[in-house]
Amino acid sequence: MDKMKQTVVLYPGAGGSHVAAMTELANVFLKHGYDVTMVLVEPPFKSSGSGATAIERIAASNPSISFHVLPPLPPLDFAAAGNKNPFVLMFQLLLEYSELLESFLRSIPRKRLHSVVLDMFCIHALDVCVKLGVPVYTFFASGASCLSVLTQFPALIASRQTGLKEIGDTPLDFLGVPPMPASHIIKELLEHPEDEMCKILTNIWKRNTETMGVLVNTFESLESRAVQSLRDPLCVPGRILPPIYCVGPLVSEGAKDGDGAERNECLAWLDSQPDQSVVFLCFGSKGTLSAEQLKEIAVGLERSGQRFLWPVRTPAGSQDAKKFLEVRAEPDLDDLMPEGFLERTKDRGLVIKSWAPQVDVLRHRATGAFVTHCGWNSVLEAVSAGVPMLCWPLEAEQKMNKVCMTEDMGVAVELDGYMAGFVKASEVEAKVRLVIEGEDGRQLRARVAARKEEAEAALEEGGASRAAFVQFLLDVENTI
Repeated sequence: MDKMKQTVVLYPGAGGSHVAAMTELANVFLKHGYDVTMVLVEPPFKSSGSGATAIERIAASNPSISFHVLPPLPPLDFAAAGNKNPFVLMFQLLLEYSELLESFLRSIPRKRLHSVVLDMFCIHALDVCVKLGVPVYTFFASGASCLSVLTQFPALIASRQTGLKEIGDTPLDFLGVPPMPASHIIKELLEHPEDEMCKILTNIWKRNTETMGVLVNTFESLESRAVQSLRDPLCVPGRILPPIYCVGPLVSEGAKDGDGAERNECLAWLDSQPDQSVVFLCFGSKGTLSAEQLKEIAVGLERSGQRFLWPVRTPAGSQDAKKFLEVRAEPDLDDLMPEGFLERTKDRGLVIKSWAPQVDVLRHRATGAFVTHCGWNSVLEAVSAGVPMLCWPLEAEQKMNKVCMTEDMGVAVELDGYMAGFVKASEVEAKVRLVIEGEDGRQLRARVAARKEEAEAALEEGGASRAAFVQFLLDVENTI
């Protein structure tokens, strides 16, 4: 069969970071000669954190990928839903798109349709693919450690009568990962097993490994224990899991040329800084900190005496899931920073509004450390750039990532206080100095440099991730 005429359909749902990771997967398919169509749904809410602008930016810069937006369903009425978690409504909406997805897949001649790859949060579409007899796989945009924990999670709570939040920091034993404090599991999974959101997510984790295989955005040597656990019959007793393909790190190559004034400003500023001297702070597309916390960070950075680059976002008006519905104004830096801070630090620090070209910053020779929320895309971007990390996890699976980053991968140190929701200036000062100046920092940098080499080797001709992707393609051919 002429694979040039074959189309792979990717279905990433509505999250900006998930679309970004799947776009990198799309580029791998393109390099192997496949046509790629990415099926999108209209973001269910327009907000500062919805990723809508990020998706538009991705579509504009990837003309080789066909983007198909499903006809919009009536928008969600968040006001009428009262206290219902917005994500419950979003999952319900994605479920309603199944018929439209089926119609679109039927419009592609079956001989041309190579396979469908589903984002982990779009796993309900597995039923559509099975109905149509199309090879269907999961793309897990986080790491193998996270996948292993979440795959083992449904069995853990199956017999529980109470939520895990009642056991606090008690370590939980999962195959393939360090002891995981219960408090570090995804927040919604700590609720009572009958809680609506907990049930939805538990079902998602169970079904993620019910496809023909799982493509994971990692490289095997970074998470070898976790990868082996997913191949262990004891991982989910009574079930044989499908093949796990480690095909990463799938990260953006960064800008090919100038992207306008703002990116030029911060990269030009970095050009004038010494090698590995700048601390870059960035908390992801959805990460927001309180006004009080922003001032505390500023105090710590100033006392540290280190150079820094810091994109600042306006604090959210609420700290629950509804913050994702907000459209926040551009930050007023004079109001958010301590009085005189910007003037006093202008020779060694740059504070910018909202957005920085993260991949380009991390790959810049002047960047020496990365204060991160531990979102998986960010972790892989830093590892690929050889930049050591300071962990400040905020939500989702980020606390789980932090445990594995500090204890298994050896690529990061933690900022104490993240669990209490407030990191003190003294901690920022001490850890920034440790990573940039200290002996521990030198050792950390050496470990991350080794991981960078491993990442590069995995993606080379004959490397582990390249071989895993070729094996995936062979396995698909054998199902057709």
